[in-house]
Amino acid sequence: MSLKKSTWCIGGSTSNLLLIALFVALSAVLDRASGDVGLVHRRFEYKYSFKPPYLAQKDGTVPFWEYGGHAIASSENVRIAPSLRSQKGAIWTKQKTNFDWWEVEVVFRVSGRGRIGADGLAFWYTAEKGNYLGDVFGSSDRWVGLGIFFDSFDNDNKHNNPYISAVLNDGTREFDHQNDGSTQLLSGCLRDFRNKPFPTRAKIEYYNNILTVLFHNGMTNNDQNYEMCFRAENVVLPKMGYFGLSAATGGLADDHDVFHFLTTSLHIPGQFKEEPAQGEDSAKLTQEYQDYQKKLELQKEEYRKEHPDEQKDDLDSLFEDFNERELRQIWEAQTNTFEQLRTLSSKLDEVIGRQERTLGLLSVSAQAGGGGAPPPQIAVGGGAGGSSIMRHEVDALLQNQNVMVQTVREIRSIIGEVHARTDSILNNQARAPTAQVQAGGYDVQSLMNEMRDGMNQVRQGMAGMAQRLQSNGPQGQGSGPCPTQNCLSMTAFLVVIVVQLLVMLGYSMYRDSREAQAKKFY
Repeated sequence: MSLKKSTWCIGGSTSNLLLIALFVALSAVLDRASGDVGLVHRRFEYKYSFKPPYLAQKDGTVPFWEYGGHAIASSENVRIAPSLRSQKGAIWTKQKTNFDWWEVEVVFRVSGRGRIGADGLAFWYTAEKGNYLGDVFGSSDRWVGLGIFFDSFDNDNKHNNPYISAVLNDGTREFDHQNDGSTQLLSGCLRDFRNKPFPTRAKIEYYNNILTVLFHNGMTNNDQNYEMCFRAENVVLPKMGYFGLSAATGGLADDHDVFHFLTTSLHIPGQFKEEPAQGEDSAKLTQEYQDYQKKLELQKEEYRKEHPDEQKDDLDSLFEDFNERELRQIWEAQTNTFEQLRTLSSKLDEVIGRQERTLGLLSVSAQAGGGGAPPPQIAVGGGAGGSSIMRHEVDALLQNQNVMVQTVREIRSIIGEVHARTDSILNNQARAPTAQVQAGGYDVQSLMNEMRDGMNQVRQGMAGMAQRLQSNGPQGQGSGPCPTQNCLSMTAFLVVIVVQLLVMLGYSMYRDSREAQAKKFY
């Protein structure tokens, strides 16, 4: 029994090992295949592309392209066929391709006012350029190569449009317009590309004889939101050909605008070598540069002969090179730093001088206090014979000033309270009948006049007091300080002002209450 069990275990483990080995081999094959696809060398071909801005030059031409028919090129797009009846147009590259495999991304918009449009847009890759006013979507019939048609009109009345279709032709067949090319169709898909909120996109890839078309429906602004339209294998196209776009309108009309045409060449890994341009273009550019240099030297020589007095030793001296500019910037930074340091030094010297003067005064005061001399005096008048103020007099003066400031603040608060009471009285009078408003307004006006007179009297009293302080103070030249038994104290002054204000407010409130009682009899 144990022998059978061990035999079964050995057999099961052998089968598991075989399955694991098969799985590893399959994974390696898939990884190599995916790696080959990912290692495709891609190169952007600017001579077979156009895109905004500055799509068209000032003279209306598109670099490396030529267009005709009713096509219109602007700085932002190429309108291949406008929304007018029986319009045709096309745009083609000027030179053939020099690569076998490629990928083209077309960003376009087909828009019109009608529910149904016509006729459509076509993408071409052919051995020769087509006509600009041809019968097949604005290009020539009996082409040699590939045509991908974005057909927006239903000619066969099968209700299967808008439709994207691919048709191959070897130059011997005419396009079947009545059936929308369905009898010659390589592959296709039913997609709506008219009147979309965002431009629609088509990505056409031809690699290893496999034609793949991806489509973006223009419903979102995400430029990577592509979906598969079709994929066809064993497709043989001309080795060297022209790229083109064409469009046409009929009884119905749409605007056919193309914004981007981006071409990328695809190369098999290990076979692509970046070589310097050594063809006709390189030789032509080199010759043009040399001719320009010679022409420039001749013009310089002629100018020197015609203007001998205005000759310059070296024109390069008029311009500043990188090293000179860097040295100049360093010198300016150091100069600014030096100026700032000099300003700081002068400020520091000023501060040190002030400190020395302060220390000198303090030392003089200390010496005077240590020798038993009287407290220091502050000279007034700036001269040797001027009078002096004692320290206790200065303290008394500061104390009186503080009292005056506090008193002014209290008076300001009282005046603010009076103003608030006055506003409340005016508001109460405004709520009364019309006859009472006038009487109340007259009484309030008289009250305000009385308050103004009182404040004027207070102001005159304050001015007189200030004059007496100036004439009798320690700084004056009068007969001595004011006697305390005849001067008005600040407390008594404030009490008198407060009593006056309270009397006036009490009288006003009493009058308002009497008027309110009198209203009850009406």
